[in-house]
Amino acid sequence: MRENGNLNEVRESIRGLNREKNQVLDTIQEIMVMGDLPKPRSTYLLERGVYDVRGEEVFPGVPEEVLPFSDSLPRNRLGLAKWLFNKENPVTARVFVNRLWQMHFGSGLVPSSDDFGNQGSLPSHPKLLDWLAVEFMESGWDIKAMNKLIVMSTTYQQSSMLTPKLEERDKENILLARGPSFRMSAEMIRDNALAISGLLSSKIGGPSVYPYQPDGLWDEISNKPWRYKYLQEPGEGLYRRSLYTIWKRTSAPPSMLIFDVGERGVCTVKRRQTSTPLQALVLLNDPQYLEASRVVAENLISDYGGDVDLQLQKAYVLCTGRNPNKTELGVLSKFHKQELERFSKTTEDAIAYVNIGSSEVKLNTDLVKLAALATVVNGVMNTFEGYTIR
Repeated sequence: MRENGNLNEVRESIRGLNREKNQVLDTIQEIMVMGDLPKPRSTYLLERGVYDVRGEEVFPGVPEEVLPFSDSLPRNRLGLAKWLFNKENPVTARVFVNRLWQMHFGSGLVPSSDDFGNQGSLPSHPKLLDWLAVEFMESGWDIKAMNKLIVMSTTYQQSSMLTPKLEERDKENILLARGPSFRMSAEMIRDNALAISGLLSSKIGGPSVYPYQPDGLWDEISNKPWRYKYLQEPGEGLYRRSLYTIWKRTSAPPSMLIFDVGERGVCTVKRRQTSTPLQALVLLNDPQYLEASRVVAENLISDYGGDVDLQLQKAYVLCTGRNPNKTELGVLSKFHKQELERFSKTTEDAIAYVNIGSSEVKLNTDLVKLAALATVVNGVMNTFEGYTIR
């Protein structure tokens, strides 16, 4: 009996030590790392795709027409990476700067940004594409520097106004005679609303976050007994950049899908751009945009007191990037008066409207005036100029 008692004590001691060890290990973030086999597995062509009918053996290689694979490079992923970023490779830098150009102008110097092959389009400005590619490589592949170079160029800073003469000669702006004009991407629209309100978190890195999403959406697409709930919580996670939004394979962020974000099942180099009533409904009803509009209104009231005309003018500048003309300011003023009258009659609606979202309303704020100005801000956000880069 004594021996059994000692054995149980030893086992319990081992369990305790293992628990202590696991507490330390659980604090260490782990990532999956792919490695090579000590001896690469033989690979064969499969005759007519039949898995057990082998043809000739094949080995790692690259398109020799693009750039021969140097004998000094190992024939593995490291060698492929060095081949891709070799300054003699004519493709990598050009493809990437073309996508940067597409991000800023809506279309690349090579319009078929997903196809640089024989069936793709020829570059509209081949010398510019070459120069940008060389600059990119010589900068040490500095993406931030290339973005700055493009947006500070005279070409980017041109007016985006389309005159009848330009429309007749160059409707698609292939000649770059005017600045860009295209709708923001799904992520940009959300991040822009948060940025102008001051809600956008500047934190970099960290795990995925769970911003606003319709209740029960995850439950509707999965009937597995082990499914977990959507982990939306008040706090900074609601206001992180869209880059950090959780992305479930079978349930992409719904508001982003409505604005044509690419699905993760396939690589999407160039997204389609649609214009649908659902997009307007998202901007008018999604808690993220209503909350951002209310915070913008709070800031304007705090900064400009009772000067309504100045509040409206600054609201327009924040949402569109330019000052309103007299006609536009007149429309905003009329809309504001209508909303002020409406909320004055139904104070409970004003209270409900300004309490949408997790951030608290500032103390001693006139909720009727706040609700009226917030609806005007939200309306400007929902205009063509409110979500267009131009």
